[in-house]
Amino acid sequence: MTSFPPITRIVTGHRPDGTAILTEVGPLPTVVDIAAIPGTVFHEVWATSQSPAPVDNGVDPTLGPLTLPPPPGGTRIRFVDIPPDTEDFLKDGASRMDEAFTEIGDAAASTVRETSPHPLMHRTESVDYGIVIDGEMTLVVDDGEVLLKPGSVVIQRGTNHAWANRSGRPCRMLFILVSGVYDPAIAASLKLEPSHPSTSAAAEKA
Repeated sequence: MTSFPPITRIVTGHRPDGTAILTEVGPLPTVVDIAAIPGTVFHEVWATSQSPAPVDNGVDPTLGPLTLPPPPGGTRIRFVDIPPDTEDFLKDGASRMDEAFTEIGDAAASTVRETSPHPLMHRTESVDYGIVIDGEMTLVVDDGEVLLKPGSVVIQRGTNHAWANRSGRPCRMLFILVSGVYDPAIAASLKLEPSHPSTSAAAEKA
């Protein structure tokens, strides 16, 4: 199995007089092995809680429980190491998805059904940029799939999807997640309840 190098995080800040400084250079403090999906590792890099993001010397936003989506109105950046699919996982993995997504911090994200094309099918109300750093991955959606190689960038617009690793070796991806609100027509087609105040307001204006 491929062993990826550890990630070094460099964080900057300001002294009281406005001088720019390096406040941190070192390993990520929050690296989580997902027990329900052995070999899957979340490397939490940073998050913002609103937009515009506060530019301050605030505390590390990655400390605390793991959460899959970005904060409402905010962003999240993480690396994820994804192991190759196994026959057992493809056969029985769906039964572990409640446990897996609860461990990741968003049990409601899992959308897997008996007819789903992959056990990891899930959806979040966000725009996600997924970048393949090392290895290969297959993006699976309800109707279609595409092979991704290093340099491939996926713009995930709140769609139902899974990451299928059929390469036989681990893949490392970088994800930048931006909090979003479904267009009212898309929310209606998905039979989703509004999850953000502006969703209701947009629906009323439509």
